Amino acid sequence: MPQKGSSAAKKKKRKRLNDMSNAGAFFISLLAIFCFTLVIVLGYVFINAVTVVAGDPVINLESARNNQNQTSFLYAKDSDGKQVEVLRLHGEENRIWVDFDKIPKQMKDAFIALEDKRFNSHHGVDWIRTIGVFVKQNDQGGSTITQQLVKNITGNNQVTYVRKYNEILSALNLEKNFSKDEILEAYLNTIYLGQGCYGVETASETYFGKAVGELNIAECAVIASITQMPYSYDPINNPENNRKRQIYCLDEMLDQGKITKQEYDDAVNYKLIYTNDPDYVPNEAELERRENERNAKDSSEFQSFYVDYVIDDVIARLQSDRGYSYNEARDAIYGGGLRIYTAVDLDVQKKTEDIYVNRKGFEDKKNAQSAITIMDYKGRVVAIVGQAGVKEGNRVLNRASSSPRSPGSSIKPLTSYSPAIELNEITWSSYLLDSAVSYGGWRTHNADGGYGSGSNVTVQNALARSLNTIPARIIINMIGIDKSYDYLVNKYHITTAVEASDKSAAPLSIGSMTYGATSLEMTAAYAAFGNGGYYYKPYSFYYIEDANGRILIDNRNNKGEQIISTGTAEVMRHLLMTVTTSSYGTGSSYKVSGFQTYAKTGTTDDNNDKWFVGGTPYYVAAVWYGYDIPEYISTWGNPAGAVYKTVFDSIHEDLPDKEFEDLDGAVQKEYCLETGKLASSSCYSTATGWYKKDNVPDYCTGHYYSSGDDSDDEEEDVKTTKPAATQPQTSAAAENKTENE
Repeated sequence: MPQKGSSAAKKKKRKRLNDMSNAGAFFISLLAIFCFTLVIVLGYVFINAVTVVAGDPVINLESARNNQNQTSFLYAKDSDGKQVEVLRLHGEENRIWVDFDKIPKQMKDAFIALEDKRFNSHHGVDWIRTIGVFVKQNDQGGSTITQQLVKNITGNNQVTYVRKYNEILSALNLEKNFSKDEILEAYLNTIYLGQGCYGVETASETYFGKAVGELNIAECAVIASITQMPYSYDPINNPENNRKRQIYCLDEMLDQGKITKQEYDDAVNYKLIYTNDPDYVPNEAELERRENERNAKDSSEFQSFYVDYVIDDVIARLQSDRGYSYNEARDAIYGGGLRIYTAVDLDVQKKTEDIYVNRKGFEDKKNAQSAITIMDYKGRVVAIVGQAGVKEGNRVLNRASSSPRSPGSSIKPLTSYSPAIELNEITWSSYLLDSAVSYGGWRTHNADGGYGSGSNVTVQNALARSLNTIPARIIINMIGIDKSYDYLVNKYHITTAVEASDKSAAPLSIGSMTYGATSLEMTAAYAAFGNGGYYYKPYSFYYIEDANGRILIDNRNNKGEQIISTGTAEVMRHLLMTVTTSSYGTGSSYKVSGFQTYAKTGTTDDNNDKWFVGGTPYYVAAVWYGYDIPEYISTWGNPAGAVYKTVFDSIHEDLPDKEFEDLDGAVQKEYCLETGKLASSSCYSTATGWYKKDNVPDYCTGHYYSSGDDSDDEEEDVKTTKPAATQPQTSAAAENKTENE
């Protein structure tokens, strides 16, 4: 029995030994697998680290600079022709990139002393500080300037080992591929410094009102001290906190030998004056910038309508010319660091805004609305205002560029008179019957509600009095609907016309368009009558540069398109001048004081819209006047003309005398008031008119009665065109009869 027990015990012992042996083998296998895996992982990490650190740049600082949100600048020429800054545009990030050599040494030293004292000796990572971060398992105080730059550019601030590992590799890679100066420049332009400021330039301007290059040691230490906690160390909102850290920064600069004891004492004792301090006095550059910025705004806190228009214009051109999407174009303006050299005339814009904000010259000083665009004769928009009264926001509705309204009779020179003169269908003294014509169920009538006097009148008389029967007769019986519409859309570039509804007699004859036209496009169209027949696409800026100084869009060589001959333009200008100079002209009350003025008034059938479009030797403009919700305008005369005269008298007040140059293409001749032909010795009643050189009437050989338009005036649907016949005779009394528009 004892032997049996001993045997059993031995078996149990052997089993335990076997189990232990198996367990040991298992754990040894696990350890081997672990070690093998660890070797593989460490090998991968090592190879990955070497590959990243020694490889191509993981962050391209040049590309990063271009991709950083940067403040855009708007410039304008002052009265001396010098380009001055007028406004800055930015989103949430206000950043002005400043080159390394423009940043003072004391600013660089302040940041290095406070943030990374071994910056100039390490290779991207301060290993002693980094090990401390891993031990403490936080990310406070361990990052070098190079590592902070990686976070600033990537935006990755997660507190994880993986993020820290990647940050270290990226920092080592940066130091291998870029110089210390390049890294420090990028850092000082990307660091957040409170109050929406990114980079030392905007921080310097925000807190001290001057450029970073003008800061002294004490002020540089203030800026550097904001870094760790931008709100808590904001020198304007929390000056006590910032002061403590500023002293600490100066202590570090002294200890590290970056400043002398004398410089330290001077900096500690220097009286800091911030932009909110009562003792703050802006320097000349800042005063000029603020004054120009005020000029870029109306009387309210918001940017002017011109700035609004520039933004819209730049967005549209970046899309059409550079292939940007709308969002990309918008982001470029508010974060792309663009330099936009605007075409605004600051003085003209300011005077125009003052008149509109205060409703000077307005018949209805409370509720009426109005809009105006002022251009030179080569497409430059010198001023634009999109509403009457105080502006209440940025990029609000601009009625001048974005709100088409029915142009009324101001459309006539574009659709009837100038095409017919260009096509040699009529002349200044052509006689046409002042009698209604019909088209497709519509029958024209004059402003007095009647269907015409039944007398023959000259083209000049009809235009000056704004008769409706004559342009309708020209379009229906002479040049045709198709040609009239073609001139409106393809020559004068009125883009708001709707072919399905506006390619008809009524819209083309009296301006009763589906949507109407904008002040901006009417101004550009009428410029052709003052510049020899050219259409210039309106522009609000001369050129745009990107953040690196490359030109994106250039309008300085804006090419005009000859849309009518010089002769036609000259005849039209002289015809339109009689609107303001003849006693019966509808614009006789609105001639600009001391200057030649060609113009055309416009009133819609329902009297809901009033227009005045015209120019002087200096500028051309279109004024719309009415109500946002259309209603009857009960004021006497043409309130749009009154606004036009108020504005133009103001902006011409100090301008030298100037007259339109008579260009080769038209001649002035005396004509017979009885026949409309050139006057001969037998003509006892004459006047002078202007004629294209290639379409001068014959000389009068006798007085007889003959209709120049013998079409059936009762026909309800005239679809064919008819050329002009010889000019008919009429009485001088009928010719001088006055009829309000």
